[in-house]
Amino acid sequence: MDDGAEGYMSPHLTRDGLPVCKRGNTCGVLSSDQFFATDKYAISSAGRARLMEFFRSANARAFSISGHTDSRASDAYNMRLSQNRADAVARIAREERKPRATNNTSAGMVQKRRVEIVCVQ
Repeated sequence: MDDGAEGYMSPHLTRDGLPVCKRGNTCGVLSSDQFFATDKYAISSAGRARLMEFFRSANARAFSISGHTDSRASDAYNMRLSQNRADAVARIAREERKPRATNNTSAGMVQKRRVEIVCVQ
C-alpha cells in the first residue's frame, strides 16, 4: 500500500477521501534506487557493501523487499526485472541473516522448522 517509509495504510479515510497512514514499527528504510542502472539488476560492490551494513545493523527479524522499474518496457518484462532486482537484494540479505538456531543439534533443527506470521494492526 505504501513504500514502508511511512508505516502502513489503514482502511480509514480522511475527509478528503485519502487513506490514513499509521506509523508501524519500522526499524529502518534504505532507499535503493541508486543500486540499479537502467535495465539491470546487478549490484555494484559498493552497493553490496552498503546493503550488507544495512542488514547487519537493522536488528530486524524479517525484511520486506520489493523490486520496481520504470515503465519503458512491457509489463511482463518489467515484472521480471522487478523480481530480479528484489532477488538480488534478498540474496545479500540471506548472507547477513542471523539464524535463530543451529543445524548442528536436533533441538536447533526443531526451531528452524517453523512458519512465522506477522500481524500489523
